[in-house]
Amino acid sequence: MLRWIFDVVGGMSYWGVALLMAIENIVLPMPSELIMPLAGFLSARGRMSLLGVIVAGAIGSAVGALPLYAVARRYGRQSVTHWVDRHGKWLFLRGRDLVRASERFERHGGAAVFFSQLLPGLRGLIALPAGFARMQVIFFELTNFLGTLIWCAVLAWLGHLLGANYERVHEIMGPATWALFGALFVGTLAWLIHRRRARR
Repeated sequence: MLRWIFDVVGGMSYWGVALLMAIENIVLPMPSELIMPLAGFLSARGRMSLLGVIVAGAIGSAVGALPLYAVARRYGRQSVTHWVDRHGKWLFLRGRDLVRASERFERHGGAAVFFSQLLPGLRGLIALPAGFARMQVIFFELTNFLGTLIWCAVLAWLGHLLGANYERVHEIMGPATWALFGALFVGTLAWLIHRRRARR
């Protein structure tokens, strides 16, 4: 798979980054933790710009979230859940994954779409509960894009920094992802508290 990813990104440049990130967001085994660091590595070699690969990755991911969102919005929770229970294994999708994504969305709404882009395993799935809730498509795409922009920036920068050792990003992103999510959560909470006090 890694060789194929390298050939697609190397051959199609920014279009390849966007295409692979779109595929990755349809719950297929195409980890962004390999795609974006590789693109960052190629940017370090002058093949592409770092900013370009970050934006291409975020756009591709946001576009790739639309099919699941549209299916969920069209067919509803009951039909989609039934299909996942019977056939989800072919897309590496399990019923409990859908439950987790739905619970997160029900608790946090639009913020869940943003923050889920920083959590492997929930990035693509959050489109389903957003579709069930008939979230405005423009708002869904905007929050998806902004969250993914941060995710792509971190991965691409690490690939740019590590150079030919970009594969190591896949190994270290587990704890790093949670640390990043925690920092963003604390920062957002502090901002909300400050805003509430200012209103008072």
